[in-house]
Amino acid sequence: MSTVWATSAVAGPVIGGLLAAYADWRWIFLINLPVGALALWLVVRHLHEPSRPRGAGAPRPRIDWAGALAVFATGALLLTALVQGGVAWPWLSAPSLGLLAASAVLAVLTVVIERRAADPIIPGWVWRRRTIASVNLALGAMGLLMVAPTVFLPTYAQSVLGLGPIAAGFVLSVMTLSWPVSAALSNRVYNRIGFRRTAIIGMGCALLILLSFPLLPYPGEPWQPALIMLLLGAALGLFQLPLIVGVQSTVGWSERGTTTASVLFCRQVGQSLGAALFGAVANGVLASRLADAPAPGLQGGLDAISHALDDPGALSAAATDHLRRAVDAAVDQVYVGAAVAAAVALLVLVFVAPRRFPILTENTDAVAGTAAVSSTEAPRD
Repeated sequence: MSTVWATSAVAGPVIGGLLAAYADWRWIFLINLPVGALALWLVVRHLHEPSRPRGAGAPRPRIDWAGALAVFATGALLLTALVQGGVAWPWLSAPSLGLLAASAVLAVLTVVIERRAADPIIPGWVWRRRTIASVNLALGAMGLLMVAPTVFLPTYAQSVLGLGPIAAGFVLSVMTLSWPVSAALSNRVYNRIGFRRTAIIGMGCALLILLSFPLLPYPGEPWQPALIMLLLGAALGLFQLPLIVGVQSTVGWSERGTTTASVLFCRQVGQSLGAALFGAVANGVLASRLADAPAPGLQGGLDAISHALDDPGALSAAATDHLRRAVDAAVDQVYVGAAVAAAVALLVLVFVAPRRFPILTENTDAVAGTAAVSSTEAPRD
């Protein structure tokens, strides 16, 4: 699975660069239709699961549609407020305050719905158990910091280093070479020193690597950010997989799907919030840098600057250099913010996560074909 993921992740940015350079940008999205159709056919055709009969008198599980809709609505309003605030309207304007207030009300409503649901989509025990809650918070912070390389590094590579879309994709894709290798080898580490310590080492390294990005020279060489991404992928592979395996090992089969879903959900929420938050940081830095730009009338925002740098002949040399330096400063601040998110994840692991993950040992009954979770625990730091 790591090999397939790495191959796809490496090919993805490169294919995206080819489509952006030689085709219409809409194909970046349209290409997913045949790929998704193939994946759907493979699942329907080849994924066969054994039937698992319910026990006598056991109720049929019910899908928590109301909870799912409430979670979706809350996230949609909150992200709209964060993305559009300071861009489409001022932060303290009626639209921003209204969206933030509505998302807060919906968040309270979501909690009420989930407490009353027979099979809640986000059950309360996910947050009441210290191990699961700490992993959720740590991976949410990881999703936050992942915005820096995945969203802002390609812009940095094109606008500051002057690379094309294809080369910019290669600078990003090197991270996915080291990530699966590190994840595959992480079991040799956490089997010796434990899940928590392995994740602390990985995130500690990621923190130092993220802080090194603002130290890169201007304009620098492409191999420099590529080396940082290579090291970052190795660090995050050492961080993410031990936590997922560790938290899955603390619950039985009946709770494993919910636990894994909560972890991935928190990581995705962190990534969505990071895109909005770091976008605001980048635009704020650009606005301050453009206030004294040598070419008057330049609009702020990464999109406007990227379009302006696509045609450098329309700008003076001084204006082009000023815009490149502005993007460089903005991305540097984004990486500083990503380092703060890494520090938050590190603090959660040190002060919130239990020192030992309570590992449940599962004994499989070969005759009955059922798995029973024993009452003994094998603690692992």
